Formats: sequence, structure tokens, C-alpha cells
Amino acid sequence: QLQVEQSGGGLVQAGGSLRLYCATSGGTFSSYHVGWFRQVPGKQREFVAAVSKSGSTTYYSDSVKGRFTISRDNAKNTVYLQMNSLKPEDTAVYYCAADWTLLRLGVSPGEYQYWGQGTQVTVSS
Repeated sequence: QLQVEQSGGGLVQAGGSLRLYCATSGGTFSSYHVGWFRQVPGKQREFVAAVSKSGSTTYYSDSVKGRFTISRDNAKNTVYLQMNSLKPEDTAVYYCAADWTLLRLGVSPGEYQYWGQGTQVTVSS
């Protein structure tokens, strides 16, 4: 059973940067695709970025492309989400998710089985 634990996040001014961390245990980390999602109250959880098992392939939503970077270190069982040029509309609870059954990078929350606890990111204007 894969355990997913998130850290990072917090409060930052618009234009600033934050880094989110997604650490895992209890599974063979290199067997899992990993995605980041975010959610604001009253809205559905939306896709942000995903990285393949090896880290060689990444995919981003149009809203964060060019500003966010997803990466992973399989030796440390950790995925990172570097967020630059943050905007107030990036404010949300961010979730890390992992799944080993996917044949391609997933962009829907329902495609991922294991989830982190969520971490708040607040961008002030």
C-alpha cells in the first residue's frame, strides 16, 4: 500500500515561487505515474501536471504551462512541483496522486488510486 505525504505550500505574493513536495513510501516508487491536482471550494478537482514513472515524460494543464515544473527523484521516492510566477488564481489546495496501473499519464482524478493529504497554496495580489 503506497503512502503519499505532501509538504511545502503556504502563502506567497503574486509573482513569487513555491515548491511542493510529494514523498512516498510502501511501494516501488518508480512503478508509479504521479500527478498533481488542485481544488478550490465549490469546484471540481482539476489537473495541474503529471510525470511518468521514469520522469522522462511530463504533461501540464494550459493554465500552468511555462510557469510550473514537475519533476521526480526516484532515488528519494519524491516528486516535486516547482511553481513560479504565481497568480492569485493559483490559490487552491494542491493534491499529489499516484497510480501504477496507468498506461499513460492521467489527467483525471479518477485515474489515480493513491492520494496525499493536500496542502494549501495561497497567492495574494
